Amino acid sequence: MPAVSERPSTLPATRHDWSRRELETLFALPFTELLHRAGTVHRQHFDPAEVQVSTLLSVKTGGCPEDCAYCPQAQRYHTGVDATKLMSTEAVLEKAKQAKAAGASRFCMGAAWRSPKDRDIPKVAAMIREVKALGLETCATLGMLSGSQAQALKSAGLDYYNHNLDTAPEFYGEIIHTREFQDRLDTLAHVRDAGMKTCCGGIVGMGESRAQRAGLLQALANLPAHPDSVPINRLVQVEGTPLAGTAELDPFEFVRTIAVARIVMPRSMVRLSAGRESMSDELQALCFTAGANSIFYGEKLLTTGNPDTERDMALFARLGLRPMQAIEEAGTVHADIVQSPQTYAA
Repeated sequence: MPAVSERPSTLPATRHDWSRRELETLFALPFTELLHRAGTVHRQHFDPAEVQVSTLLSVKTGGCPEDCAYCPQAQRYHTGVDATKLMSTEAVLEKAKQAKAAGASRFCMGAAWRSPKDRDIPKVAAMIREVKALGLETCATLGMLSGSQAQALKSAGLDYYNHNLDTAPEFYGEIIHTREFQDRLDTLAHVRDAGMKTCCGGIVGMGESRAQRAGLLQALANLPAHPDSVPINRLVQVEGTPLAGTAELDPFEFVRTIAVARIVMPRSMVRLSAGRESMSDELQALCFTAGANSIFYGEKLLTTGNPDTERDMALFARLGLRPMQAIEEAGTVHADIVQSPQTYAA
């Protein structure tokens, strides 16, 4: 496999004008043809034997006032998730040191807020500065941000901000009523304007149609800048949430979603996020074949389970994969060890 520096310097331009019809046509391709196309795009931009390994610390869990139908952290649902206060900077710093000792290059802090209050920003900014001082890249997922809040976080040293679109614009109102789809676009704009990078994806298996899954990917691909990381979450059904009991998404349809995401956002990290605990090794292998090149690593994604690290490393060994090392962006590829999926927070 050639090194990244040996890859062709001239690659097709990324697009931001995908039509719904084009994406639905991709979804409808024969399965093996779709995987071939996605794999070809993947190889144009990444080493297919490398997978980015990521993790996340919940610095403030539960008690969220929103009504996202999938989320066990919403205070209105009885899911057994207890609300906690914001962690101290000292406690977060200790976790960051542990992450760095384990090989992390990026550290993400997630808080279950609809949006942080202005009085919360200095506390989070202090965490960011301390983590940054360790030599780690920083990212956060805190909910909706105003322009001034985004600027303050950037000034503190925040590199990445995560904020998912969740689902297609026309299906959004079936899942969330306490904020508008446009609110999410506005936060992403504030993040970009502040000069931070974005991590933005969605959740599939919430009862949406294939056309609506195409609509989610269309909305992501047609953003002014493709997200640097695109977490694709498979719904984790938590008893007590409105979506508990939803018919499970066909595994091959999930793989199709990964493949189409890779084709329409060729330079983004496509991440297997929530729901990986219930995926077989065979399903994960198909996802890597379809162009997924990032996973969340560790026991938990905020409040839901995740495969343990030993299982992940064993799977990597069986598939001949290796964790991606930290590489500076060179126009086509970037890598990190620790980043957030916005998994059921904010």
